[in-house]
Amino acid sequence: MDKPHVAQKSPIAVEVEEGKSYFWCTCGLSAKQPFCDGAHKETDFTPMKYDTSDSGEKRFCACKQTGKQPFCDGSHQSID
Repeated sequence: MDKPHVAQKSPIAVEVEEGKSYFWCTCGLSAKQPFCDGAHKETDFTPMKYDTSDSGEKRFCACKQTGKQPFCDGSHQSID
């Protein structure tokens, strides 16, 4: 697997808490999108650690094509 799986073609809104760490799924295979559940173990992908500096809603990328990892930048709009 050289490209990530597209989990869905829209971002996933998540309420995050200041000071916590989250591990964003980069492979797209996790059943706990947008976060890692270890499904990448058979791939060359590794989760991306995201440390929050403030609480609130964040829109995490689910298509895994974003240029602003781990957040959505609208790249899903160009996926067939």
